[in-house]
This record gives sequence, C-alpha cells and structure tokens, in this order.
Amino acid sequence: MRAMSSMFPKILCWFPAALGAGLTVWLGAAEPVRADWYSDRQDKMGTRIEVQIWHDDPVEAERLLAAAMDEVERIDRNMSTYIADSELSQLNARAASEPVVISYELFDLLQVALNLSEATGGAFDVTYDSVGYLYDFRAHVRPSSESIAEVLDAVDYRHVVLEAKRSSVSFTQPGVRINLGGIAKGHTVERVIGLLREQGIEHALASAGGDTRILGDRSGYPWVVGIRDPDDNGGVATRLAVVNEAISTSGDYERYFIEDGRRYHHILNPASGTPVTGIRSVTVIGPEATMTDGLSTSVFVLGRQRGLELIESLPDYETVIIESGGRLVYSSGLDPG
Repeated sequence: MRAMSSMFPKILCWFPAALGAGLTVWLGAAEPVRADWYSDRQDKMGTRIEVQIWHDDPVEAERLLAAAMDEVERIDRNMSTYIADSELSQLNARAASEPVVISYELFDLLQVALNLSEATGGAFDVTYDSVGYLYDFRAHVRPSSESIAEVLDAVDYRHVVLEAKRSSVSFTQPGVRINLGGIAKGHTVERVIGLLREQGIEHALASAGGDTRILGDRSGYPWVVGIRDPDDNGGVATRLAVVNEAISTSGDYERYFIEDGRRYHHILNPASGTPVTGIRSVTVIGPEATMTDGLSTSVFVLGRQRGLELIESLPDYETVIIESGGRLVYSSGLDPG
C-alpha cells in the first residue's frame, strides 16, 4: 500500500498538485491527524486493478483496500468464463438444456445487459462469445468465414430468457455462450465504490483496465483523465476533468493482432462475428460505471453517427470517439467547439 500516482493501460490519469495535501484535526493536545491517499494495485480479472482512497488512518485504509480487492475477486470468481466452476461458466454449460437458477447479482446484471441490447438494436450483445470463443488474440488465431457461419445463429441476445420469479436463465438454442467482458468490469468498480461509500469514504477511485469509477474529487481538484492515443501506448489524445463520475474506454488496441495488414481485435460486431472497423477508441462518461462500460462497447459497434445518436438520447452521458483516421468526435456536452 502506498500513496501514489497512476497510469492505466487504456486511460491515463494525471493528478494536479494539491493546495493542501492533508486534513488536519486537533484533538486536545494530541498530534495532528493527517489524511493522505492510499492505494493498492493487483492483477485480477485479466487486467490491472487499482483502488485509491483518501483516509486519515493508515491501518483502516489498508483494511478497506483489502476489502475492495476481495470484492473484485468475489465478482471474478462468479462471472469469469475462464473459471470452470464460476456461476457464469455453469450457466453457459447448462442453460440450453434447463433453466438455471442464478444469484440476484448476476440476474440483475444480465437484465441490465439485455435492456442495453434492446436499446442498441443488438449492437451490445453478451452472447457475442458464441463466436468470440473461436478467436485467440494471444496466439494470433482467428476463425474462418465458414467457422463463423456455423455458429453465428447463436449470437442473439433474444436467445437469453430471464425468469424473475425464480431468478433463472435459459437459452432457447444450443451453442449460446454469454460473456460479460463488455460490462462486468464497470459493474465491479461500481460495486467497489459502493462498498467504500458505505464505509464512510468520500473520496476514492476504483479502476479495472479501462473502466474507472471516481467518488468525489481529488483534494479539491477534479481528476484529470487522459484518453490514450490508440497509436501511442504512452501518448494522450485528449484530457477530461472528472468529478464523482464513471469513465470507460473501449479500444481496438487492447487485445489484437495484425495479419496481412488487417487488425483483428476483440470488439466484435454481433451481426457478423468479425471485428468492428472504422473506430479506434470510444470513451463514455456518466454517473454509473456499469452503463459507461456497456455504452462504450455499444458506441464502438454502432459507429460514429448512430453511436452519437444513442449518447445524445441519454442526458447524463457523454462520449469521445476516435475514428480510424485519428479524428476526435465529441458528443454535444463535451464539444470543445
């Protein structure tokens, strides 16, 4: 545990110097109590997790950071497709044969995902993994057109049937696979911030790769968040000042490989089962991280025009799109003119 600055793989944060770094409370003749930022970073959920909190007690700060990381691990154990006995893996294995009763947390998250699928006309679709599992970006493996065609019918959010009374899920056909990679990290950082808020924390940050949830400000200043330049791992395309909001970025540079001059990346168009083209990066800012996570993927798949129309229909959310040619496109609430 330490007090800190940070750099994330998809979102780069720069922190201005504070006018007064500490909070001083005099208790009779006792020594003044000085608050500070405390942080922990760990590799979980296939990415770098970071939590920062403002606290005046190092021991309590360490306890809260540990509790936050435990929450991340709990969610990963339940929702990872890489863990064979996770709740989600068991759901994928059985739901085509019978209704599977699941936790209220997973049920509610699936309901949010399906609502987003409806709102985006299927651009956001957690069943994309029915094709997505055929890709291996580390090994530079992609499926043939014939292989995609054989399983593409399984990619359709309408194959997922939720039964609220029993908290159960069933699939309407074999081959359907759910993957929550487009929404689970946002849910995770939102849960972590909720946990810290319940413990009385007023200023904190929780980040999981490209999904960040900020509670309050940073020592009287906004958090200034730099959106990565897709072509420069250490470069920043633009910066945004953020207070008490969530910010999520989806980019084609996270998991990808190049073959014959073409970029194959992990953000798939559910309609074709192939990587989306025309956009390099989408960032969404708003009050709730589960939604910013899902919306950043949605806008990426929808493209600039339809993606902007979606965001403009949501008063609390804004977006920055980086197109393939490097042009930055802002929604109306962020447009610098």
